[in-house]
Amino acid sequence: MTDRWAWIPPQIATVGSDRHYPEEAPVREVSVGGFWMQKHQVSNSQFAAFVDATGYVTVAERPLNPVDYPGAPPENLHPGSMVFRRTEGPVDLRHINLWWRWTPGACWNHPRGPRSSLKNRGDHPVVHVAFEDAAAYADWAGLGLPTEAQWEVAARGGRAHSTYTWGEVPEGPNQRLANYWHGEFPYLPDTGYGQTTPVGSFPANDYGLFDMAGNVWEWTLDWYSENSAAGSCCAADSYDPDQTQFRIPRKVVKGGSFLCADSYCQRYRPAARRPQMVDTGMSHIGFRCINAVEGPAE
Repeated sequence: MTDRWAWIPPQIATVGSDRHYPEEAPVREVSVGGFWMQKHQVSNSQFAAFVDATGYVTVAERPLNPVDYPGAPPENLHPGSMVFRRTEGPVDLRHINLWWRWTPGACWNHPRGPRSSLKNRGDHPVVHVAFEDAAAYADWAGLGLPTEAQWEVAARGGRAHSTYTWGEVPEGPNQRLANYWHGEFPYLPDTGYGQTTPVGSFPANDYGLFDMAGNVWEWTLDWYSENSAAGSCCAADSYDPDQTQFRIPRKVVKGGSFLCADSYCQRYRPAARRPQMVDTGMSHIGFRCINAVEGPAE
């Protein structure tokens, strides 16, 4: 049904940025074939249908092997995920551990911990999904995940050199163009911000895609490299050089999230990109799928 899908035409497009974070450079041209992309991020209800049909168990719900996490505190070696917690006041923004907590029992259907649920959140994007979980859903649905280039071309909506999905001018004080952090990060969000919102709550881009800026980061197929033009040829090339004890490959995530604050992380832009360990879901990471077959998507 084309009301759930947007067609991204084949094109040679400009991606990347030389004006923001170094990992986004250089600006370059890429060629992509046409493809269909889901207009919305995969929701909790959609992911629940997948789990109900297959019995799938996400990475965050599986027991942990201590050998894979050398030096980790024993209390952290339980199934769980990383959950954002607002701080009580201003903090040193260099230390992300002040607002991220490993939370045993947190997973896609218990997004804030074992006592939480998806009540009234069926239309919010699914979170706490590792790369393997997103890929499994896509396989079940007969779909795929986008490459980094496909994702960015889609997010730009045909606006080759614009900073944002909607154009070059930042969001004005009386506009609501994307779900990123409005207010003092990470302790005082403006009303209506500081958490996920139902998919499609903000205006679509020029291709008809919603939430390509903010709400939740989205998985792509590409291994992460500091040089966005070169890319990584294999998983080993994507290891974090600052955490050599963890030989866990990283994929590129795109789009920013509800935690992107102008004072801290201006990454709710098409060119923005971050590395994410493939085994780690978080409360601000989700995904959407593509269908590369030309013709109406079902």
